[in-house]
Amino acid sequence: MRGRLEWLEIDSEALAGNPLGDPSRRPILLYLPPGYDGGRERYPTVYFLHGFTGGVRSWVNRTAFQPSVPERLDALVASGAAPPAVGVFVDGFTALGGSQWIDSDAIGLYRRYLAHDVVAFVDARLRTVPAPGARAVVGKSSGGYGALVMGAHHPDVFGHHASHAGDAAFEYCYQPDFPRAAAALEGSDPAAWLEAMLRRARETRPAPSDHLTLNVLAMSAAYSPRPDAPLGLELPFEPGTARLREEVWARWLRCDPVRFVPRALDSFRRLRSTWIDCGTRDEYSLRWGARMVVEALRAGGLEPVHEEFEDGHGGIDYRYARSLSYLLPRLDRG
Repeated sequence: MRGRLEWLEIDSEALAGNPLGDPSRRPILLYLPPGYDGGRERYPTVYFLHGFTGGVRSWVNRTAFQPSVPERLDALVASGAAPPAVGVFVDGFTALGGSQWIDSDAIGLYRRYLAHDVVAFVDARLRTVPAPGARAVVGKSSGGYGALVMGAHHPDVFGHHASHAGDAAFEYCYQPDFPRAAAALEGSDPAAWLEAMLRRARETRPAPSDHLTLNVLAMSAAYSPRPDAPLGLELPFEPGTARLREEVWARWLRCDPVRFVPRALDSFRRLRSTWIDCGTRDEYSLRWGARMVVEALRAGGLEPVHEEFEDGHGGIDYRYARSLSYLLPRLDRG
């Protein structure tokens, strides 16, 4: 790499005392571009949000023959294909596998953690340009969902965003898994099931169906928290019959980008850049939600960049080179 990576740790006020007992002290991975060391120039920043069951260290995991996302960012900058920027890779892992980068009574204040604690921490320690027009937030899957959340709630912090295969159109990406999750949870409450799953993971490995059920629990904690229930969450279906709980499901749908983006058009109008893409073979049917979100933005008079590509949901880190090539020249500089 022509630039370099640096690890720091942040003590987050927003995550202190979170309901799951997850650490409030979190690692942050920084990418510092060539010329940063020894210089005086200020740089724009790109904040990277990982997906469900990922963590900040996932960004540097080695995949044979493929560059990591930090290496892809470095290659763009070092080749002159895109202007330099600081990369900030944020940790949002939880005891349930993820946070959806939102504030939840069952998980913690992860939206506040990112938009307030992490951004303030980075601006105080690095030579950044501390303005919305100089900040982008990008992510894939749950991280792509988080980028849309930041667009809706924090245009005063992030002026640019990119969502790669972000969770959207919940009827298509989540609801088909409810019957199988109900079968896995039959005869057990969510807390007991989680304890058994963690034991399997420690002793051997999770069962093939565990990820699906864990995802339903984590999304329930994000979208339908209930403090007096096991794990502090309310499932969107009835135990025993898997019948949809309409009132709980309605809470989920309020968190669906297909629903919240049209309500937040004034926020999205304040953004300088919006990038949305998804594979045409996405296993979670996320291309339909992406299309609906783009349609809502265009109906509101906005012009998001929308791309589709021939691939599925996994192994698409190469798409970051596409979004970063678009975003980096649009970021304000010092």
